[in-house]
Amino acid sequence: MSAFWSAWITVITLAVILGCAWLLWSTRRSEPHKETTEETLGHAFDGIEEYDNPLPSWWLHMFVATIIFGLLYLAAYPGLGNYKGFLGWTSTGQWEEEMAHAEEVYKPVFAKYAAMSVEDLQSQSEGLKMGQRMFANNCSLCHGATGSGAHGFPNLTDSDWLYGGTPDVIKHTIAAGRTGAMPPWGAVLGEEGVRDVTSYVMSLSGKEADADAAARGEQQFQALCTACHAQDGTGVQALGAPNLTDNVWLYGSTFDKISHTIRTGRSGVMPAHKDLLSDEKIHLITAYVYSLSNK
Repeated sequence: MSAFWSAWITVITLAVILGCAWLLWSTRRSEPHKETTEETLGHAFDGIEEYDNPLPSWWLHMFVATIIFGLLYLAAYPGLGNYKGFLGWTSTGQWEEEMAHAEEVYKPVFAKYAAMSVEDLQSQSEGLKMGQRMFANNCSLCHGATGSGAHGFPNLTDSDWLYGGTPDVIKHTIAAGRTGAMPPWGAVLGEEGVRDVTSYVMSLSGKEADADAAARGEQQFQALCTACHAQDGTGVQALGAPNLTDNVWLYGSTFDKISHTIRTGRSGVMPAHKDLLSDEKIHLITAYVYSLSNK
């Protein structure tokens, strides 16, 4: 923070506190009665009159205490611009201290499960619960609380995997992330070509499609799409290219959805978590994800 803004915050903060102290002092001085009196302020509401008594002592003392507490707090902790407080406390330091304590406490627990294979962890209910909680914190935003996915985000509870569903592949996906790209073909195919290829792709999974358009689209598919999706449309897992012959669709299976994918392409990013989570935590999340499709 610049010196100007640091000074601005400091002046405003102290001015408010000192202003409260001045208001309290001036109000106390202006009171005509220092002790309890039977004299009233001269007005009544529905027969109720207000005595001209001074502020209650408990209220006054509590107000003074809050002012003193505020000044002591600002001296001890950050709150006055760049001033860090004589205790040297920071939220980052406290977080690091709590994380270090948690690592020390839970290290033996994580080490126990890290020594087991993903397959062996399937019988460890407590370990899977730990993996489920970490999945909820780190993965559920995209894949859903139950792992069933959403539009553009894979369903982790079925047996269809873009890159493979073995423990090693799942762990690599979580740790290193994935970047998928479906190039746009609209400029190459033209609108009629997009419709023809869409019809052929729909026919691959047994959907109703125009036979003549599908026949024309097959030729274009074989020329442009087989490098990723294979000649029979079953996809190439090494490239993360989906199988087009089943009924699992990441972005939807309607004619409009498929044609949009072919026309404009798709891009998806699965972020890497190796810098966010320890190997032991990734191991437990892997075991939980593996359990979703291997009941």
